[in-house]
Amino acid sequence: MPNIKSAKKRVSVIAHKTAYNRMAKSRMRTTIKKVDALTADKEAQAAGAAYKDAQKVIDQAVAKGLLHKNTAARRKSRLAKGLKKI
Repeated sequence: MPNIKSAKKRVSVIAHKTAYNRMAKSRMRTTIKKVDALTADKEAQAAGAAYKDAQKVIDQAVAKGLLHKNTAARRKSRLAKGLKKI
């Protein structure tokens, strides 16, 4: 454990940021799984709406620095590819 006041604060801040990042990544993964499940069930309308939500969440993750922009583009591309198969 740190003894210096500023080091104690850094531990607290890092714990808060880690919790936020974990929450944001979990939300992103959940929306992606939702799109995959709907495309597997061949529900085009619901999958299209879920895709828009997933696209927004992925873009937010890039803006927050959780994902690289190319990784986000790849994930969105794969989701769109699945939608086109329906």
